[in-house]
Amino acid sequence: MPKASEIKKNQAVEFDGRAFFVKDIERSVPQGRAGGSLYRMRLYDVVTGQKVDETFKDSDMLNLADLVRRPVMFSYADGDEYVFMDNEDFTQYMLNKSAIEEELLFITEETQGVMAILVSDTPVALDLPPTVELTIEETDPSVKGGSATARTKPAHLTTGLVVQVPEHISTGDRIKVNVEERKFLSRA
Repeated sequence: MPKASEIKKNQAVEFDGRAFFVKDIERSVPQGRAGGSLYRMRLYDVVTGQKVDETFKDSDMLNLADLVRRPVMFSYADGDEYVFMDNEDFTQYMLNKSAIEEELLFITEETQGVMAILVSDTPVALDLPPTVELTIEETDPSVKGGSATARTKPAHLTTGLVVQVPEHISTGDRIKVNVEERKFLSRA
């Protein structure tokens, strides 16, 4: 049973007899309190998807929910439902677009290292690798000698994500993108 201060983003916790997925954590240290930090967590119910904002003291004890990570790959989209197939036993997991909107900016059919997070055998979220390879769909023409300068230009990727890239990168190039910071790392 970890304390509230030890809970990390993307963990599943049990609260009020239900399993919740932690999407966001804000730490605040109110003045005048005897050294106690407060952790405001945005929780999403695993079953219903209902959003709950809850504040915990740093010493509050929380139970971790049973969390399983399964390697998956994107299979196809069916309306607002996105289907991912388990790489090992070929089970199909359906996730609603609203639950994984941020992650979809980094996922193509070729993306490797994606994990489906299951709580009580129900898919609740995706865990992405630290870096992904994506293809540039559109960017300004490359500039000769542009690698010698530190100037950048916007590049629209095939997933809809827009990142800043060096001037020598051109349309059609495959690049590595840091998922956490949404930044260009290198050519793939």
